[in-house]
Amino acid sequence: MITFLEYMATLPPEVRVPRIAWIVLGFLWIAYLINYVDRQMVYSIFPALRRDLGFTDAQLGLAGSIFVWIYSLCMPFTGRLADLAPRDRLIVASLVLWSFATLGTGLSHSVGAFLFWRGVMGVTESLYVPAALALIASLHPAATRSRALSIHATAQLAGIVTGGWFGGWAADNIGWRQGIYSLTAAGIVYAVVLFLVLRRVPKRGGATGRAAGIAFGIFRLRCYLALSAAFFWFSVMLYLFYAWLPTFIYERFALSLTSSGLTATLYLQVSTAVGVLTGGVLADKLVPRRAAGRFYVAGAGLLLSAPFAYLTLAAPSVAQLKLASAAFGLLSGLMIANVFASAYDVLPERSYGFGAGVLNMIGGLSGGAGILLAGLLKGTLGITGLMGWAALASSAAAAVLLLTARFHFESDRQIRDRQQRDSAAYAG
Repeated sequence: MITFLEYMATLPPEVRVPRIAWIVLGFLWIAYLINYVDRQMVYSIFPALRRDLGFTDAQLGLAGSIFVWIYSLCMPFTGRLADLAPRDRLIVASLVLWSFATLGTGLSHSVGAFLFWRGVMGVTESLYVPAALALIASLHPAATRSRALSIHATAQLAGIVTGGWFGGWAADNIGWRQGIYSLTAAGIVYAVVLFLVLRRVPKRGGATGRAAGIAFGIFRLRCYLALSAAFFWFSVMLYLFYAWLPTFIYERFALSLTSSGLTATLYLQVSTAVGVLTGGVLADKLVPRRAAGRFYVAGAGLLLSAPFAYLTLAAPSVAQLKLASAAFGLLSGLMIANVFASAYDVLPERSYGFGAGVLNMIGGLSGGAGILLAGLLKGTLGITGLMGWAALASSAAAAVLLLTARFHFESDRQIRDRQQRDSAAYAG
């Protein structure tokens, strides 16, 4: 049996990438896993927070949305920073800072203090994604870019499963505070490891000064705007699952916190991982024949997954919920694998960080709004009703994305090429 790196060496020259690109991807995968475990475990300890700190349902929704909103609002700024500053340093700094912010939530003894530290987590974690995605994209050519970014995205899914299980397990067995302390220690130790690895990477990206170009030119790209709208509605569905599915299962089917957290994440995220990896390979193979192939795969994934988002919450039994959530995960993985890879097909390279940051801001603000609305409307419209409207809007946005890619992709590429030439001339 050959290793993954040996397998990569057998690929055609146009698909091969430097060995360091795959090594960096592996270490960033672990960092992203820790990132999502830290942020996700809170959703599995909602009942414990209600008991120990006196959270209301609306405040529990705010515990999710305040993180997402602050995280999202910071994204354009941290994304721009990733185009200007060394990306490796931003990645390591983020890991250290978010670990200490996580510690702050564990030390909190009031609702206000807990929400404050969740907000600080949003600021510190926002440094990671634009820098990491831009670093991966700059190290990988178009022939492997979707695969590389989709592999990195599976860390998010693994982190959601691990965080969902670990949060419930910690609350049931060692206490949620002790669980948070252990995650803090893991983050600090790994930051040292990551620093030693990334310092050996050739400096890529991170333009400085005037060479950074004019970032706001990305808003002239119609495919990018349509992708942003699709990501808006997709994130509403996704964050409703991330934040409320464990509690939904706990209250509707009377499972333990541990079982609720695991059921809410395992089937959804395992199937999503399969969909993400499939979407990455499919898009990389489609692009040589259809230049807008990544947009087509992403749009199809959103269109097909939306009905299953509603069916998951409308399911009358745990077995049917598991089946519907697995179907949603598999199809939505096609979207997840290609959101940023699609954007990079029309963005100038010197705007990779800013473009990813704006996308994350849009998705995060919409997802945070969904989390809060679910808490506020839990007793009236309900989470199931809210998901139904989000699924309907997602289907419409997917159709717009597919049509925009069909008719405007080539013109967007021409705009991108002009922006890159202008940026290079401006730098000179």
